[in-house]
Amino acid sequence: MPIPVARLNHAVLFVRDATIAAEFYGRVFGFEVVGRELGGQAIFMRARGGDNHHDLGLFSVGAEAPRPGRGSVGLYHLAWEVPTIDDLAEAAGILSEAGALGGSSDHGVSKSLYGSDPDGNEFEIMWRVPREAWGEYEHHGAVMPLDLDAELRRWGAEGAARA
Repeated sequence: MPIPVARLNHAVLFVRDATIAAEFYGRVFGFEVVGRELGGQAIFMRARGGDNHHDLGLFSVGAEAPRPGRGSVGLYHLAWEVPTIDDLAEAAGILSEAGALGGSSDHGVSKSLYGSDPDGNEFEIMWRVPREAWGEYEHHGAVMPLDLDAELRRWGAEGAARA
């Protein structure tokens, strides 16, 4: 019998400096610090309004630690879900302003932005399309260009108000 996983509870990242990384995740994602351990070498953070003890742990490994190697074995990215397509559009601006936006994709079942933190750890900010609209994408993966303006017209608050 397989393990009955309900959801991903938290992620822990090795970073050069936990304080610098925590400032980034606090400023860009609004995460709040819930604990500083080991003299500040380990920082635990929770998403604003979340009911989890912590959603992200950051462990300092030193200023000279190498960046993650592209194409090497290991974690590729974390995906953080936002409640609405309007939130995703707002995230695009926040990530751009922070110099952290790396790209975007339409996956059919979700609309995604990609970025990286100061240590090169990649992340995804995604909005999940309502299940009843998944259509042909329900049973296969897709990577297409994202037209965020068109998605806002279709799924956003203003688009929903016109419907």
